Amino acid sequence: MSTTQAEKAQQFRALHEHPGIFVIPNPWDAGSARILAGRGFKALATSSAAAAGALGRADHGLSRDEALAGARAIVQATHLPVSADLENGYGDSPENVAETIRRAAEVGLVGGSIEDGTNNNAAPLYDFGLATERVAAAVEAARALRFPFTLTARTEGFVCGRPDLDEAIRRLQAYERAGADVLFAPGLRDLASVRTVCSAVSRPVNFMNGMKGATFSVAALEAAGVKRISLAMSLYRAAMTALCAAADEIKEKGAFTYVERTLSSSELAPYWQP
Repeated sequence: MSTTQAEKAQQFRALHEHPGIFVIPNPWDAGSARILAGRGFKALATSSAAAAGALGRADHGLSRDEALAGARAIVQATHLPVSADLENGYGDSPENVAETIRRAAEVGLVGGSIEDGTNNNAAPLYDFGLATERVAAAVEAARALRFPFTLTARTEGFVCGRPDLDEAIRRLQAYERAGADVLFAPGLRDLASVRTVCSAVSRPVNFMNGMKGATFSVAALEAAGVKRISLAMSLYRAAMTALCAAADEIKEKGAFTYVERTLSSSELAPYWQP
């Protein structure tokens, strides 16, 4: 039986409301989405960096139309709820952010994140006031939908050269007051900082397990107060690492032992069933 968008939205919201922590992995196309769904995960999220990498581009290299087309393919690949990395809303103004939320809903997404990074090295974060207005506009657009769209507000200081924990918390608290459903400060590198963030807000907190030297177990993150764990582009990186290793073995050694470590076609076949 097919699952409606409203049902997926309720399922996704329930994951945030029920006891316990959960992992939301990040596929980069329909095939990886089907594999992750088949491995038993309860929800999926897109990664802007992985989606761009799959098309041979750097992070932030996709237009809104391209990103949403990729998200639609992932939505249609499985029965699971899908949330999207919507970057900065593909525009500076609150109006652009609101339009991105509406268009995200149109492709079947039931959640999405809006970040306060500008992609401008000279001024990498939006001014506090504008950043808050942008989240408020996203919230208003989400609340106008016919289903509960789960909005995640991200503050990017720790990944854009402004690693100020107090400022990150100030922004997350403002985004919570603006109505964000989930809060996220990617780039935190120690559990003490994670605990501090989680204790400073009352909404569910997402942690990104995707940076070398800053990954923590599910149990440790749950103890710190985290509700949701995302993986950024780390699964895509893992796949590309295996690809590079296989290619190097062929090119440098003239050997093909990597084949013995791969899933067979028959083992993959069930994932491609409708």
